[in-house]
Amino acid sequence: MSAQTPGRRAGRVMLVLAWGAGLLLATRFFGDWQESQRNPNRAPESVHGSDFVEVRLASSRQGHYRADGQINGEPVTFLLDTGATQVAVPIELARRLGLQPGAPIIISTANGRATAHRTELNRLQLGDIVLKDVAALIAPGMGGDEVLLGMSALKQLEFTQRDGSLMLRQSTLQ
Repeated sequence: MSAQTPGRRAGRVMLVLAWGAGLLLATRFFGDWQESQRNPNRAPESVHGSDFVEVRLASSRQGHYRADGQINGEPVTFLLDTGATQVAVPIELARRLGLQPGAPIIISTANGRATAHRTELNRLQLGDIVLKDVAALIAPGMGGDEVLLGMSALKQLEFTQRDGSLMLRQSTLQ
């Protein structure tokens, strides 16, 4: 049995550490890349005109429009859903946001009927578009932290879809 010299032992330790650091960086890089494929609008950019604010969103690989924004100043991820009548917030997220459940309402979902609770969002922000006093629902059975951005918010905006992008426009004339 031959003894390792201190230099060889240190070299092997450095090699193991280098491989570990490389794997950690690769995991981080591919995690960020995968998230950017799922939500390409992590920091939506806004364009200001003399009488409007516009936000352009890119679709994900699956054709969905997701974008990071805020509810009452807290960060959230929106999934735009023109088929949803209301903005729908998952129960756990609603609790973290401090939303107060109001009157119960029976809703029809893809999973059947459920009881949701009405609430109001004081401030909803997507890029530089800001909506105030938006009707919403605290919805049961929604997994995850994504907020469905339905027509109770979208009806206040003009929107156009073309070539894999969605343009949202808010008039600044009051």
